[in-house]
Amino acid sequence: MRALLVANPSATTTTAAGQDVIAHALASEIKLDVVVTRYRGHAAELAARARAEAVDLVVVLGGDGTVNEALNGLLADGPGEHVPALGVVPGGSANVFARALGVPREPLEATHTLLGAIAEGRSRSVGLGRADERWFSFNAGLGWDADVIASMERARGRGHDATPTRYVATSIRRWSRARIDPPDLTVEIPGEEPVSGVRLALVSNTDPWTYLGPRPVRTNPGCSFDSGLGLFALHSLGLPTVLRLVRQVLRRDGASGLPSVLRRDDVPAIRITSDEPVNLQVDGDHLGERSDVEFVAVPDALRVVV
Repeated sequence: MRALLVANPSATTTTAAGQDVIAHALASEIKLDVVVTRYRGHAAELAARARAEAVDLVVVLGGDGTVNEALNGLLADGPGEHVPALGVVPGGSANVFARALGVPREPLEATHTLLGAIAEGRSRSVGLGRADERWFSFNAGLGWDADVIASMERARGRGHDATPTRYVATSIRRWSRARIDPPDLTVEIPGEEPVSGVRLALVSNTDPWTYLGPRPVRTNPGCSFDSGLGLFALHSLGLPTVLRLVRQVLRRDGASGLPSVLRRDDVPAIRITSDEPVNLQVDGDHLGERSDVEFVAVPDALRVVV
């Protein structure tokens, strides 16, 4: 088996020493090349090259952003039987995709599990989402949550860690702005009438939507890598709605019974439009502002060794 290890040295929980240990462990069992990412988008370039060179497996050591880049590189020319499989060793702060797959959070333990899966030939096919041209593995969003991601990226650019405390503080600050001047989104789902007056739209490809430290945050508990997309939208960002929402999404069964919530599970496509451009994020990566985004569920898009 030919494999490529794509390592992000800037990932939150990755150290140079840990990277070396993981690389040596993998290289003891498979033919391995190791490349360290140097700039944004580098992981996508490396993964695309691995596909062109018929590499069997691409292992990502990094956070959700690096994983997203890699899968976009792997699928730049679309799914197919010649796409390398993906393996993930979590090195970020949230690691939502890896955790949703059941990958251990500790990198060395995750590496041991990955080696066991390789030895046993164990893998699974997962469905992914696509937001226009960009693939995503666990979630995407327009509005408030994307505003938070944009602010967090700026904070990390200034050298601040992406801690749960900072995330909560940033969420409160961005909510206070969004409540005063909320976006006006329209949601279109095949076979249904368009719904306007939406203030926040979250699209899920699996459950949970994300994690807050050790706690899962659930918007669409029935969503999975084997189903279509989930939609969770709010018609109001008022304080009573948000307080009830925060309590409910931290429960096992997620949010329910809120009159301002529009929720759908297992849908093949979702289109969201806005008169004014709003922030878009996919897998925790800010993509700038958009006024029209088409989200599509793609079943069995990628094989994951897990």
